[in-house]
Amino acid sequence: MDSASPPSPPPAQASAAEASGASNASLRWRILRRALLARSASTSRAPEETSNDQQDKNDTNKISRKTSRGFDLIECHMLPISQSTKSHGDSSSRNDNIVECQNDVYVCYKLPCEGSPKLNLVYRREDSLELNDIVASNRYNIDTTGLVCCWPSEEVLAYYCINHSDMFRSKKVLELGSGYGLAGLAIAASTDADEVVISDGNPQVVGYIEQNISINTETFGQTKVNSMVLHWDVEQASEMNSSFDIIVASDCTFFKQFHQSLVRVVKSLLKPSETSQAIFLSPKRGDSLSKFIEVIKKNGLTCELIEKYDPTVWNMHKKYVSGDNRSWPNYNEEHCYPLLVRINSHSK
Repeated sequence: MDSASPPSPPPAQASAAEASGASNASLRWRILRRALLARSASTSRAPEETSNDQQDKNDTNKISRKTSRGFDLIECHMLPISQSTKSHGDSSSRNDNIVECQNDVYVCYKLPCEGSPKLNLVYRREDSLELNDIVASNRYNIDTTGLVCCWPSEEVLAYYCINHSDMFRSKKVLELGSGYGLAGLAIAASTDADEVVISDGNPQVVGYIEQNISINTETFGQTKVNSMVLHWDVEQASEMNSSFDIIVASDCTFFKQFHQSLVRVVKSLLKPSETSQAIFLSPKRGDSLSKFIEVIKKNGLTCELIEKYDPTVWNMHKKYVSGDNRSWPNYNEEHCYPLLVRINSHSK
């Protein structure tokens, strides 16, 4: 045996590792199969379907590091459809803006800032991935993660932006890969930004963003809020070049094949000013974040990586790691704790 080669694990250990890997792979395939099965349009469901749903949740918890509440930084609760737009006075006219769908849920967020404005967001249910979603993913060369849920990094980004509201005053802001748009909507509702554009590459997701903008219009004050489909690998219209003061994004660096396109978008859309910047929040996820930073530097941009950017988020992270807080069972620093990457638009 080559002395530089790592020793092979004992047969018992190797067998256990292989069994664990095979078990996880089997669970993933089983969950995917269930997700792709056509669901009945009927509201009545057979007992075995309900049983399968519960098994889905149990299986997912065994292999997923996703959590429905994440860092739990912004107070929120689910709303019945009839109450989903009643946060600000008489909302009878705004109820018409909500398209009812059995696969949707409605969540009310109470933002932690002056006046405690509320945002009502429409999400797709977490267990409602459909074959059409996979088709759209292949057609547009995008992933479907924006439809799955509001990911923890998005909540952290929203919280960070609310606590740094001064930086957005009179600025034109773009959110990339926004999913349902919590961070962009929070910026629009809690800061004096001039304009906020919330974008995603998935047209289905942008449909949800448009609906969420519509039902929260009165929360935005004088801030203009728009949505758009934005594909990172497609050159943008010339009028968009150098037009944004701040770009924000969360959990957008996991797929390495998109790094070059993502950095190109940031470089082309940010204004050429020393005060312009992009703020990314992403966990390490192996070497994906470090590879993204390498691409940033290769494109002549400067950046800094910040681990402790908010004391509340940092303290919660430490409690999850130590086990003092057990509300996030599969918490893992590399996969769950978002680091802050601040990118400056001016070249080296």
